[in-house]
Amino acid sequence: MSNAELIILRELTAHAPDYVSGQALANKLGLSRVAIWQHMEKLRGQGFEFEALRARGYRLIKQPDGLHATYIEALLKSRKRDFSLTVLDTVDSTNDEAARQLAAGRADPFVVLAREQTQGRGRFGRVWQSDHHTNLYASFAFRPHISPQRMPMFTLWMGVNICELITNFCAVHAGLKWPNDIVFDGLKAGGMLTEARIDADQMRDLVFGLGLNVNQPAGAWSHDLNRRATSLAAQTGKTMDLNHFAAALIGRVFLAYHQFIEGEYASKLADTWNHYDVLRGRKVVVLNGTQRIEGTAAGIDNTGSLLLRDGHGRAQRFSAGEVTLEKVG
Repeated sequence: MSNAELIILRELTAHAPDYVSGQALANKLGLSRVAIWQHMEKLRGQGFEFEALRARGYRLIKQPDGLHATYIEALLKSRKRDFSLTVLDTVDSTNDEAARQLAAGRADPFVVLAREQTQGRGRFGRVWQSDHHTNLYASFAFRPHISPQRMPMFTLWMGVNICELITNFCAVHAGLKWPNDIVFDGLKAGGMLTEARIDADQMRDLVFGLGLNVNQPAGAWSHDLNRRATSLAAQTGKTMDLNHFAAALIGRVFLAYHQFIEGEYASKLADTWNHYDVLRGRKVVVLNGTQRIEGTAAGIDNTGSLLLRDGHGRAQRFSAGEVTLEKVG
């Protein structure tokens, strides 16, 4: 899409619900009124609708339901951006696509969004059901050149930022299940997956992936997932605007990334995690290789490790493994 159409959308969204005159748009772009009309016709062909009133101008009254790259860019609050954005209709995995593009030399940072994944996955290669159009599949690519020892904290820091965004955007409190699940009342709404190529003393590149159930209707998953999954729409009772949410997410992730690189997370992570931690104070089982350790979750330490207190009150730390809630009753 042309830069002119981006500016038109940006002006209309910035002034909504007021009108923007065709002459103001023409002056902004250095184009004729006829050229402005032609660009708006192209936008109409992509699912946008405008209301036009003589002597007042245009206003945006409808936008596409699905992800639209230029509209997302128009909605981003910061105009000074150093990243690029790609929206794909279908991809095997946004993380895999981002990794391929990093390997091919694409300048970082960048974002890959997809309307559908055919091979979405989570930790340990688990399948992530990635239905078309209703949800959000996103990967963020960086070349951070930082110590690999900091990587375990990256997903946790992103998790608290995304939960805060969801809580503010949707007015429902999201929770975190260590280390990478976004949940509501025990039902999973999203998962995060951080993957990196690491040299001897630093990360060469890093991909942060998020799969989030946004508009999936309740009961629309396969039978075994219906008892374990939920979506933002199911929690709020209303359909979310995917493009507005994607723009808010992108802004928040890049803010959180820069805070992480600058080390601003270090003094905040453990306390902020406690606000969203759904395991703290609950009986859990840690599966760590062949070990099965039971105890009470006690938050995380300043390295991002899970703290577990056994029956004797002794604390153990786990930097890797799988946590499952002990069944009640």
